[in-house]
Amino acid sequence: MIIGAMMTKLELPSSAALRLSDWGLIRAQGEDAAKFLHGQLTQDFALLGTEQARLAGFCSAKGRLLATLVGWKDGAHDVLLALPAELLPAVLKRLSMFVMRAKCKLSDASDELALWGLIEPEQDGARWSLARTGAQTRIRLPDGGACSRWLLVQAPDAEAPSETVLSAQDWAWLEAEAGLAWVRSATQEQFVPQMLNLELLGGVNFQKGCYPGQEVVARSQYRGTLKRRTFLYELQGQAQPGQEIFHSEDPGQPAGLVALAAAHADGCSLVLAETKIAALDTGSLHLGSADGPLLSPRALPYELKALD
Repeated sequence: MIIGAMMTKLELPSSAALRLSDWGLIRAQGEDAAKFLHGQLTQDFALLGTEQARLAGFCSAKGRLLATLVGWKDGAHDVLLALPAELLPAVLKRLSMFVMRAKCKLSDASDELALWGLIEPEQDGARWSLARTGAQTRIRLPDGGACSRWLLVQAPDAEAPSETVLSAQDWAWLEAEAGLAWVRSATQEQFVPQMLNLELLGGVNFQKGCYPGQEVVARSQYRGTLKRRTFLYELQGQAQPGQEIFHSEDPGQPAGLVALAAAHADGCSLVLAETKIAALDTGSLHLGSADGPLLSPRALPYELKALD
């Protein structure tokens, strides 16, 4: 597979913000909150500090991702989980099924705080580090291109963190450049964490204890059973999460699935798509059918490690 440099570039202001109105918050409250989440998610929440956040996955018993989310402590015992709002009711209901005797109460906290995506020129802070200024919380996200990205959490009636508004498509483009695709309703239960490169982004801890699907995730990591990864592509036209991609030499069956797509004003799109690794050796990949729009490979910001 020949990987090209990024052809299309965004022209962005040095600082801009987008209200993430399509995201919501789950609050886990109580002295067992972190311990409970530790037993449900792919990351270590038992040792979660106050100056860090965690990227994590919530899996089914078969190791398939029901959601990807970001978690951090909010006070001595509470933990907040940010995730796409379309998944929140089902995730909240499923997590609640496992609380049992744990001293933990789960609730929808989406109305309590506002979530913003923020870009700034500063490059300070390690990925997933957390800083608090007054009532504002800033979580360092993986960079998109040359932009420093943050998840900013503040009161719903607080002033916008930047006077310049960032479009939802530009934010999605930066997410794609960062190689970070969030599970959405169209892609729920389609991927084990490594298919989305989640462990390369800091979203899986292989030394922690059990959680739903842990055996499947560990087996994929250590036994070389993973045959799919998420790759970055550019194409002319638009794409949607959940769309299938096809290989020119095997048109009868899909070779992958779009996880994230972002459209540019010039008519092209940037796509993160889970793809059969073997399909990258020869031929070409296309959206929707073997004669659909061509997917041109682009470089990810991190190295994909072979697991076999």
